[in-house]
Amino acid sequence: MVLISVIESLKNIDNALLLWINSHHNDFLDVVMWNASDRFTWIPLYVIAGYFIIRQYKKNSWLPIILVILAVVVSDQVASQIVKNLFMRYRPSHNMVLHSQLHYFKDYVGGLYGFASSHAANTTAFSIFMYMLFRKTYVAIVLGFYVALVCYSRVYLGVHYPSDIAAGIGIGAVIGSGCYWLNGFIAEKILKKTVN
Repeated sequence: MVLISVIESLKNIDNALLLWINSHHNDFLDVVMWNASDRFTWIPLYVIAGYFIIRQYKKNSWLPIILVILAVVVSDQVASQIVKNLFMRYRPSHNMVLHSQLHYFKDYVGGLYGFASSHAANTTAFSIFMYMLFRKTYVAIVLGFYVALVCYSRVYLGVHYPSDIAAGIGIGAVIGSGCYWLNGFIAEKILKKTVN
């Protein structure tokens, strides 16, 4: 009984936070959040990240580049193909109770299921890997802003609950750090042996 009450309270908080964020919209923010949610917007960030990897790791830069791409791809597949199909939780934009209460931009409502957010998983996996690779304060600030903006945009647009975002961040953090560990393992155990 207590567990059911806790779950219901969390659900109410989730709904209330979603509606609060989504209700604070205007024409300017609609465009900003729409573009923040678009993966193509962030291509310059990925190119800059690739440049910094190549500059620091030179001939061995292929390894972290492959593994950061792997982190993004795996996190995407886990969130969108495994978790979404396992839980089959409707997005708020497909929730019959909430649908009419939400503001949408360009009539975008996303796919049927939203738990967990693949945008949150992808951006977090990429950012965790890159931060762990460079360990610089400015890298943490830039990537933190990137993740926060993308994640906020998904709730703002009405296509994810905050809990979808939290789950996506968790998935991305595990996979991003796992791929970073794999990068270190291969560099230390395999590449060094090949060189020696």
